[in-house]
Amino acid sequence: MGAKSNSESLTERLGLDRIGPIARRYFVSNGFDGALTGVGVTVGAYLSGVPDGFTVIRIGLGGAVGLTTSGVWSVWEIERAEMRAELHDIEDAMLTDLSDTQIEREKTSTQVVNAVMSGLGPLFGMVLPLTPFLFEGVVLSLFHATLISVALAVGVLFAFGAYMASISRQQWYVAGIRMGLAGIVVAVISIFLPG
Repeated sequence: MGAKSNSESLTERLGLDRIGPIARRYFVSNGFDGALTGVGVTVGAYLSGVPDGFTVIRIGLGGAVGLTTSGVWSVWEIERAEMRAELHDIEDAMLTDLSDTQIEREKTSTQVVNAVMSGLGPLFGMVLPLTPFLFEGVVLSLFHATLISVALAVGVLFAFGAYMASISRQQWYVAGIRMGLAGIVVAVISIFLPG
């Protein structure tokens, strides 16, 4: 019983218990960025006179690649620096080298999970709202595909807000509306940008 308790407190002290919440924050934060960028891209593409849905998809996928790469790369480097700093602090306190130990492996695993979640957020946030453009020219006009795309992005934002509210015991629909409103604001601002 005592060993288990010591193990748990060591895990907490090393920050290994935070893998879930940190990865979740990266996913939601970068997914929020992806969805809002997607709104700006799709509305801007339509207003710029892009000729078809596949062109909008290509533009959107270019943005998704950029945001996904940014999310993975930046968080990888940030988490790597933080992990190294934490390991050095622990090594100094314990007067031992922690290279190739379970502690280092767990921290590296945390770094990988956080970087992957950071990249998946914007990929999800941008790619899902692009799907209506697959049907442009078949069952949807470019205008209708754009409207549905914005609605999907607002739905993604609403889901992010509702999810974060549910884990923090807030009113999920209020937080969802707050997050979803950002997509509508970006769409409206994009309409009034100089063309």
